[in-house]
Amino acid sequence: MALVRMTSPHAKGNNKTQTLMLWVLAATLPGVAVMTWLFGWGTLINIVLASSFALACEALILALRKRPVGFFLSDGSALVTAWLLALALPPLAPWWLVLIATSFAIVFGKQLYGGLGQNPFNPAMLGYVVVLISFPVEMTSWPAWRGIEQVMPDISASLGLLEALQRVFMPASLAIDGWTLATPLDVVKNNNSLTMDELRQAQPIFGAMAGYGWEWVSLAYLAGGAFLIYKKVFSWHAPVGMLGALALMSLLFWGGSGSDSNGSPLFHLLSGATMLGAFFIITDPVSGATSKLGRLIFGAGVGILVYVIRAWGGYPDAVAFAVLLMNLAAPTIDYYTTPRTYGHRKAERGMGKVD
Repeated sequence: MALVRMTSPHAKGNNKTQTLMLWVLAATLPGVAVMTWLFGWGTLINIVLASSFALACEALILALRKRPVGFFLSDGSALVTAWLLALALPPLAPWWLVLIATSFAIVFGKQLYGGLGQNPFNPAMLGYVVVLISFPVEMTSWPAWRGIEQVMPDISASLGLLEALQRVFMPASLAIDGWTLATPLDVVKNNNSLTMDELRQAQPIFGAMAGYGWEWVSLAYLAGGAFLIYKKVFSWHAPVGMLGALALMSLLFWGGSGSDSNGSPLFHLLSGATMLGAFFIITDPVSGATSKLGRLIFGAGVGILVYVIRAWGGYPDAVAFAVLLMNLAAPTIDYYTTPRTYGHRKAERGMGKVD
């Protein structure tokens, strides 16, 4: 009898890992362009440094594990992790901070658990939290956005190549204070006496809805996320759950324009890493929930935690912490929301009979 060799019945098409990773990278380009225009070349330098460090770390660990380096590097997952982490870091972050964050994300957030598809936590957010806790000064030093001189003539923000050279070669302790400003979330977080209207008049960083520069960055990530939903890279459930819950929480605890206000719903939706987190972080298919209902619950949990930490916690922007906390809850969410196989009943708990 002749042995006939046939291919395995696996789906083939445009949904393979490398293609999906490339779509994600492409969708971030509007946000990358806006950040580069507003905050200088530091964002692009972050991407180059983080990508180089991530690929080097992944190659080293794969070699130590005696795995095919080229095969696993070509899936693009390490590049996406580095890219998203680079976008979350301040554009003027020193090179060694990018190295620490990226290497921790790849080694401890991904490869320690076995590589792609095995990590219980989002690797990019794990690396981000490590450097945020360890180096809070460097992580809260954002450059003044392009065009601030129109609002504050006494500050001549020399954005661009000058900051790029400074952030690579000059220690953070010698950085020029005039180049950096607090973010809108920082200002609201540390406000104890001024009303929101007074804050908008006293601080140059507030725009019509959230903050000059930040509004456009958020809208750019929103456009990129909508493109990914259109391409069916992921479903709408997790982003809608997060943005809806965050909007609802900020509406319930808005507090108007008084000194005890935590900001309007638009302020929270268009500030910080909200849109980046909603469309590029919590949509991670590995560390998040898997069912449609589970993704909706997972996203809503992230949105609630983001607002709780922003309003009453110790950090102004809480996307990374919220994502990691909900990563812990993802298996439980899946347990209660994953649809049962047709023809099977839910297993009885305790000493009962299991069908």
